Amino acid sequence: MKIIYIANARIPTEKAHGYQICKMCEEFSSAKSELELWVPTRENPIKKNAFEYYNLKENFKIKYIKSFDFIKYDKLLLRKSVYLQSLWFFLKLAFKKIDKNDIIYTRNPELVWFFNLRKFKTAYECHDWFGRKKKLALWFLKKCDYIITTNNYIKKEFVKHGFEKDILVAPNGVNLEIFNIDIPKEDAIEKLDIGEELKRKISNKKILLYTGSFKTMGVDKGIDEILQSLKGLDSKNIFFVAVGGNEKDIKYYKNFAKDIGAAGICEFIGRRAQTELALWQRAADILLMPFPDKAHYRYFMTPLKIFEYMAAGRPIIASDLQSIREILDEKNAFFCKAGDVEDLREMIDYVLNNEEEVRIKVDQANRDVLKYGWDKRAKRILNFIEI
Repeated sequence: MKIIYIANARIPTEKAHGYQICKMCEEFSSAKSELELWVPTRENPIKKNAFEYYNLKENFKIKYIKSFDFIKYDKLLLRKSVYLQSLWFFLKLAFKKIDKNDIIYTRNPELVWFFNLRKFKTAYECHDWFGRKKKLALWFLKKCDYIITTNNYIKKEFVKHGFEKDILVAPNGVNLEIFNIDIPKEDAIEKLDIGEELKRKISNKKILLYTGSFKTMGVDKGIDEILQSLKGLDSKNIFFVAVGGNEKDIKYYKNFAKDIGAAGICEFIGRRAQTELALWQRAADILLMPFPDKAHYRYFMTPLKIFEYMAAGRPIIASDLQSIREILDEKNAFFCKAGDVEDLREMIDYVLNNEEEVRIKVDQANRDVLKYGWDKRAKRILNFIEI
């Protein structure tokens, strides 16, 4: 028996889901489970293969299913491109031969339905709830053999909608070898390839750091609140850095910072490899996650940066949301009210002035993150799906 992980996604991609999919494939394979990842061909600005791009062991196969790339005609097709691309990929899969003993693993409900029709065992990994497509998605999943969710709230939603079988809650994870590094702040700054000018700007400053994409589907992830919170703090002693944006979002936030008078104490940097993110997090004095109070963020998300921050050995300030509380608590992090700039400002000031409490919480986070290694997650899932 082997796992066929089917993902209707561009691989590799700069977005977090691509790394999560490929990292799980690596860990499933490392746990002695034979695996192939099947994805559609798509036009891709990333020229490295997935193993190089994500710095993974080449211990599983990636099978690219030849597909017409409707996505690049999105403007012409008026957003029908996603449906057309999915349908094309779906039809191509219908003609692929798969051993009946193999298990289909996916994050796409429609693929669960299709392979259940063909009498395959299926496993579905759920990272969010379904919004307007809820009824259709749940219908697709009603005969799924195994459901894995990334937090307890999603599991409760499944149970509430009549899914009585066992559901495994398996939060996302972290590569501890990369992020749990022991390096002083000054050495981390020196190792960063950021140029002498920026190094001078941040030297001897308290660095507030945000890492990850700046927006999701056009929705701000709290960077505007961070920028507004800088007012009232000691501008001579702090500097805010956001790492992980695309060109469009970097331009937007540079203009936003200029408009509110914060341009001189902040810097916006594009997407970086995990090894560089780990250095940035070690260079920081505070790691920020002020997510907005919207349904996805409050209930369903389990962002990778939670675990990366926990491993980084620096204090965390996060929005006080139910989804965040599944991983963080008062013993390992500091909280602020979602959407409240003044509360965020006060918490930043509090953390900067309470070294002993910071040390205790940072140490606890370092201990707590050890249970969230990707390898442990993979083994739990393999035991659940009986491989």
